[in-house]
Amino acid sequence: MPDPSLHAALAATQAHFRDTVLPLWQGAGFNTELGLPFEAVNATGQPLPAQRYRAMACARQLYVFSSLIDQPGAREHAATLFRSLQRHFHDAEHGGWFYSIDAQGAPLDRRKDLYTHAFIVFACAHYWEKVREPLVESVLNAALEVIATRFSTGDGLHEALLGEDWSDQGAGPLQNPLMHLAEAFLATLAVRDDKPTQAALLALCEAMQARFVEPEHGIMLEKPRGAVDNWFEPGHQFEWLFLVQTSPLLQGSALHRSLQRAFAYAQGTGVQDGVVMAMLKLDGEVLDATQRIWAQAEYLRALTLRPDADVGAQLQVLRERFLHGAGWHECRDGKGMVSRTDMPSTTPYHLLTCYQGLQAFV
Repeated sequence: MPDPSLHAALAATQAHFRDTVLPLWQGAGFNTELGLPFEAVNATGQPLPAQRYRAMACARQLYVFSSLIDQPGAREHAATLFRSLQRHFHDAEHGGWFYSIDAQGAPLDRRKDLYTHAFIVFACAHYWEKVREPLVESVLNAALEVIATRFSTGDGLHEALLGEDWSDQGAGPLQNPLMHLAEAFLATLAVRDDKPTQAALLALCEAMQARFVEPEHGIMLEKPRGAVDNWFEPGHQFEWLFLVQTSPLLQGSALHRSLQRAFAYAQGTGVQDGVVMAMLKLDGEVLDATQRIWAQAEYLRALTLRPDADVGAQLQVLRERFLHGAGWHECRDGKGMVSRTDMPSTTPYHLLTCYQGLQAFV
C-alpha cells in the first residue's frame, strides 16, 4: 500500500499545479486576441516573443482545462480553446488541421501531421465527456475519419506527415505520433462504445509489436526496426507501458509483455540517480543525457504500476529537481544544471497525466 505521506506530497504537488501552473496559461501565457496559448513563457511567467502557434499545443491545453473543468474559469477557457482550434487550424478546403499558424494568425506550416491529429482526438474526447456538445463530438468524429482515411497505411500503422493536400512526404510511420494515436484511441474508447476505433487500436498495437519492438529487450524503437541510426527513449518506454497496462483491452497482449521487459531495460540503462535521460542506443550507450521533465513525469507515473516501487521517493525527485515556485524546469543537462528556463505550453499535459496516475495510485 502507498505510504500515507504520499498523500500529503501529492496534495502539495497538485496545489502547485492548480495555483501556479494553471494560472500561467489563463493569464500572461494566453494571447486573448487569438484565443491561443503562447508557445512558451519565460522563468518569470512572461510570454516569449511569438513566432508561431501550433494546433497540437492548443489541443494539449484543451485537454488540461477540460480535465479540470470545475476549476475557476476552466470551463470558459476550454470553450475558447476549442473554438480557436477550429477557427485557426481547420483546413476548410482539404480537410484536417494545419500544423501551425504565424504570429498574426495566418497559416504557417500547412502540412498535416499525425501527432497533431492524434492530440485533437485526445482533447476532443476528454472535452466531449465533460460537455456532451454535438459540435465537439462532430470534430472528434472528423479527426478520427481523417486519421482512418488519410493517414492509415492499411497495415495498422499510419504516416507521420502528409502535405497540405494529403500528398506523400516520404515520412513513413514513426513511433512518437503512433504512441499518441494509441493514447487518443484509448481516450475515445473511455467515453463511448466505438468498434472501429477499438479495431484500429488493436491493429496499431499489433503492428507496433511487429515493426517497432526490438525483440531482445522488448524496447520500443523510435523508427521501424532496421532503420538507419535508430535509437530509443526511456521516457517513451514508460509512457507506452502505462497506456497499455492500464487498458483492460491491451493487458496481457504481446505488446504488453514486451513493454514490461522494456521497462526493466530502460530503467537499468536510462535512469541515473533517479533521473531519466533522453536518448540511448539499443546497446545502452547514452546519446543524450538531457533530463527532460516530461520523461520524469512518465517514469513516475509508470512506477505506480510496478510492485514495490518507491513512488514517494520518485515524486520527491520531481518536486525537488524540476518544480519551483514560479513553475518548472523544462530541462536539466547531463550534469544536472538547468539548461532550459522557458516553460512550454505543451508541458502541463505531461504533468497532469502524471498527477492523475498518482491520484489513482494513492
